[in-house]
Amino acid sequence: MSFGAYIDNTYHPIYRCFQSVTNSRRFCSTDCLELFESGPKKYVETPHPHLVEASGAVLPRLPYGRAKGEFDIDIEDPASLQEGDRVSFSKVITDDDVRKFAEATSDTNALHLNDAFAEKTRFDHRIVHGTLVSGLISAALACFPGLTIYISQNLDFRRPVDIGESLTTQCKIVDELEDDRYRLTTRIENDADEIVLDGTATVLIDPLPE
Repeated sequence: MSFGAYIDNTYHPIYRCFQSVTNSRRFCSTDCLELFESGPKKYVETPHPHLVEASGAVLPRLPYGRAKGEFDIDIEDPASLQEGDRVSFSKVITDDDVRKFAEATSDTNALHLNDAFAEKTRFDHRIVHGTLVSGLISAALACFPGLTIYISQNLDFRRPVDIGESLTTQCKIVDELEDDRYRLTTRIENDADEIVLDGTATVLIDPLPE
Protein backbone atom coordinates (compact mmCIF):
# COMPACT_ATOMS: atom_id res chain seq x y z
CA MET A 1 0.00 0.00 0.00
CA SER A 2 1.10 3.54 -0.60
CA PHE A 3 0.14 6.65 1.34
CA GLY A 4 1.08 10.28 1.05
CA ALA A 5 0.40 13.12 3.46
CA TYR A 6 1.24 16.77 3.92
CA ILE A 7 2.32 18.13 7.30
CA ASP A 8 1.73 21.81 7.95
CA ASN A 9 0.52 22.20 11.52
CA THR A 10 0.21 25.39 13.51
CA TYR A 11 -1.16 23.77 16.66
CA HIS A 12 0.90 22.23 19.45
CA PRO A 13 0.74 18.67 20.87
CA ILE A 14 -1.95 18.11 23.47
CA TYR A 15 0.51 17.87 26.32
CA ARG A 16 2.23 21.25 25.80
CA CYS A 17 2.39 23.79 28.62
CA PHE A 18 -0.25 26.44 27.95
CA GLN A 19 -3.46 25.27 29.62
CA SER A 20 -7.09 25.94 28.87
CA VAL A 21 -9.45 24.24 31.32
CA THR A 22 -12.84 22.88 30.29
CA ASN A 23 -14.92 20.05 31.76
CA SER A 24 -12.03 19.05 34.08
CA ARG A 25 -9.72 18.46 31.11
CA ARG A 26 -6.69 20.62 30.38
CA PHE A 27 -5.56 21.60 26.90
CA CYS A 28 -2.43 23.34 25.72
CA SER A 29 -4.31 25.72 23.42
CA THR A 30 -7.69 26.41 21.84
CA ASP A 31 -6.45 24.53 18.75
CA CYS A 32 -5.93 21.39 20.83
CA LEU A 33 -9.33 21.89 22.46
CA GLU A 34 -10.96 22.06 19.02
CA LEU A 35 -9.03 18.96 17.94
CA PHE A 36 -10.32 17.08 20.99
CA GLU A 37 -13.90 18.24 20.46
CA SER A 38 -13.79 16.95 16.88
CA GLY A 39 -13.60 13.38 18.19
CA PRO A 40 -13.64 13.16 22.00
CA LYS A 41 -14.23 9.39 22.10
CA LYS A 42 -11.07 8.79 20.09
CA TYR A 43 -8.98 10.98 22.39
CA VAL A 44 -10.31 9.31 25.53
CA GLU A 45 -10.14 5.67 24.42
CA THR A 46 -7.14 5.56 22.05
CA PRO A 47 -3.73 5.04 23.73
CA HIS A 48 -1.92 7.59 21.51
CA PRO A 49 -4.57 9.63 19.69
CA HIS A 50 -2.10 12.40 18.84
CA LEU A 51 0.04 10.18 16.55
CA VAL A 52 -0.32 10.27 12.77
CA GLU A 53 -2.26 7.47 11.05
CA ALA A 54 -1.58 6.30 7.50
CA SER A 55 -3.45 3.53 5.69
CA GLY A 56 -4.21 1.58 8.85
CA ALA A 57 -0.77 2.11 10.39
CA VAL A 58 0.00 4.35 13.36
CA LEU A 59 3.23 6.29 12.86
CA PRO A 60 5.30 7.80 15.69
CA ARG A 61 4.87 11.31 14.30
CA LEU A 62 3.33 14.29 16.08
CA PRO A 63 1.59 17.29 14.53
CA TYR A 64 4.21 19.54 16.08
CA GLY A 65 4.36 23.32 15.96
CA ARG A 66 5.31 24.67 12.53
CA ALA A 67 7.03 21.49 11.34
CA LYS A 68 6.47 21.04 7.61
CA GLY A 69 7.09 18.36 5.05
CA GLU A 70 5.53 15.63 2.95
CA PHE A 71 5.89 11.93 3.60
CA ASP A 72 5.03 8.79 1.68
CA ILE A 73 5.06 5.16 2.74
CA ASP A 74 5.07 2.08 0.52
CA ILE A 75 4.74 -0.86 2.90
CA GLU A 76 3.20 -4.25 2.12
CA ASP A 77 2.07 -5.05 5.67
CA PRO A 78 2.41 -2.43 8.43
CA ALA A 79 2.24 -5.19 11.05
CA SER A 80 5.22 -7.04 9.59
CA LEU A 81 7.98 -5.01 7.96
CA GLN A 82 10.00 -6.75 5.27
CA GLU A 83 12.63 -6.28 2.60
CA GLY A 84 11.49 -3.79 -0.02
CA ASP A 85 9.35 -1.66 2.31
CA ARG A 86 10.24 2.00 1.96
CA VAL A 87 9.42 5.46 3.24
CA SER A 88 10.27 8.93 1.97
CA PHE A 89 10.17 12.44 3.37
CA SER A 90 10.42 15.73 1.46
CA LYS A 91 11.10 19.21 2.78
CA VAL A 92 12.42 22.60 1.69
CA ILE A 93 15.40 23.68 3.82
CA THR A 94 14.85 27.35 4.65
CA ASP A 95 17.15 30.04 5.98
CA ASP A 96 15.15 29.89 9.22
CA ASP A 97 15.88 26.15 9.46
CA VAL A 98 19.61 26.83 9.09
CA ARG A 99 19.68 29.56 11.73
CA LYS A 100 17.60 27.58 14.23
CA PHE A 101 19.85 24.55 13.70
CA ALA A 102 22.92 26.73 14.37
CA GLU A 103 21.35 27.95 17.60
CA ALA A 104 20.27 24.47 18.71
CA THR A 105 23.67 22.85 18.06
CA SER A 106 26.00 25.86 18.49
CA ASP A 107 27.41 25.03 15.04
CA THR A 108 27.85 28.68 14.06
CA ASN A 109 30.27 28.08 11.20
CA ALA A 110 30.25 31.31 9.16
CA LEU A 111 29.93 29.26 5.96
CA HIS A 112 26.31 28.64 6.90
CA LEU A 113 25.43 32.03 8.41
CA ASN A 114 27.43 34.88 6.86
CA ASP A 115 27.04 35.78 3.19
CA ALA A 116 30.19 37.91 2.92
CA PHE A 117 32.33 35.15 4.40
CA ALA A 118 30.72 32.36 2.34
CA GLU A 119 31.24 34.28 -0.92
CA LYS A 120 35.01 33.93 -0.45
CA THR A 121 34.91 30.14 -0.05
CA ARG A 122 34.94 27.43 -2.72
CA PHE A 123 31.12 27.38 -2.54
CA ASP A 124 30.66 31.10 -3.39
CA HIS A 125 27.58 31.31 -1.14
CA ARG A 126 26.13 29.99 2.10
CA ILE A 127 25.20 26.30 2.24
CA VAL A 128 23.17 24.13 4.61
CA HIS A 129 24.87 22.29 7.49
CA GLY A 130 25.63 18.72 6.44
CA THR A 131 24.18 17.32 9.65
CA LEU A 132 20.98 19.29 9.16
CA VAL A 133 20.65 17.62 5.77
CA SER A 134 21.34 14.16 7.21
CA GLY A 135 18.74 14.83 9.91
CA LEU A 136 16.08 14.37 7.25
CA ILE A 137 16.93 10.66 7.34
CA SER A 138 15.69 10.58 10.92
CA ALA A 139 12.52 12.38 9.82
CA ALA A 140 11.95 9.72 7.17
CA LEU A 141 12.61 6.85 9.57
CA ALA A 142 9.86 8.21 11.82
CA CYS A 143 7.46 7.32 8.99
CA PHE A 144 7.93 3.58 9.54
CA PRO A 145 5.20 1.94 11.65
CA GLY A 146 6.60 1.28 15.13
CA LEU A 147 9.31 3.08 17.06
CA THR A 148 12.52 3.32 15.04
CA ILE A 149 15.78 3.47 17.02
CA TYR A 150 19.09 4.25 15.33
CA ILE A 151 21.85 1.66 15.74
CA SER A 152 24.32 2.91 13.14
CA GLN A 153 24.53 5.17 10.09
CA ASN A 154 27.12 5.51 7.33
CA LEU A 155 27.05 8.69 5.24
CA ASP A 156 28.67 9.85 2.01
CA PHE A 157 28.11 13.55 1.29
CA ARG A 158 28.03 13.92 -2.49
CA ARG A 159 27.29 17.63 -3.02
CA PRO A 160 26.45 20.75 -0.99
CA VAL A 161 22.86 21.80 -0.40
CA ASP A 162 21.80 25.37 -1.06
CA ILE A 163 19.46 27.22 1.26
CA GLY A 164 15.96 27.04 -0.21
CA GLU A 165 16.48 23.67 -1.92
CA SER A 166 13.81 21.00 -1.77
CA LEU A 167 15.15 17.64 -0.61
CA THR A 168 13.66 14.16 -0.63
CA THR A 169 14.92 11.40 1.64
CA GLN A 170 14.31 7.76 0.74
CA CYS A 171 14.84 4.90 3.19
CA LYS A 172 14.39 1.33 1.99
CA ILE A 173 14.70 -1.93 3.92
CA VAL A 174 17.23 -4.16 2.17
CA ASP A 175 17.90 -6.77 4.84
CA GLU A 176 15.94 -8.20 7.76
CA LEU A 177 18.31 -8.89 10.67
CA GLU A 178 17.67 -10.60 14.01
CA ASP A 179 15.84 -9.13 17.00
CA ASP A 180 13.68 -6.63 15.08
CA ARG A 181 16.70 -5.03 13.41
CA TYR A 182 16.84 -3.94 9.80
CA ARG A 183 19.46 -2.68 7.38
CA LEU A 184 18.34 0.13 5.10
CA THR A 185 19.65 2.21 2.23
CA THR A 186 19.36 5.94 2.95
CA ARG A 187 19.51 8.47 0.14
CA ILE A 188 18.75 12.18 -0.15
CA GLU A 189 18.17 13.87 -3.52
CA ASN A 190 17.53 17.48 -4.48
CA ASP A 191 14.73 18.67 -6.78
CA ALA A 192 17.04 18.13 -9.77
CA ASP A 193 17.20 14.41 -8.85
CA GLU A 194 20.87 14.79 -7.93
CA ILE A 195 22.11 12.70 -5.01
CA VAL A 196 23.35 14.95 -2.22
CA LEU A 197 23.81 12.25 0.41
CA ASP A 198 24.02 8.46 0.25
CA GLY A 199 24.51 5.80 2.88
CA THR A 200 23.21 2.86 4.86
CA ALA A 201 21.67 2.53 8.30
CA THR A 202 20.91 -0.19 10.80
CA VAL A 203 17.86 0.38 12.96
CA LEU A 204 15.85 -1.36 15.65
CA ILE A 205 12.08 -1.04 15.27
CA ASP A 206 10.07 -1.68 18.43
CA PRO A 207 6.27 -1.84 18.64
CA LEU A 208 4.67 1.40 19.76
CA PRO A 209 4.09 1.52 23.53
CA GLU A 210 0.56 0.72 24.68
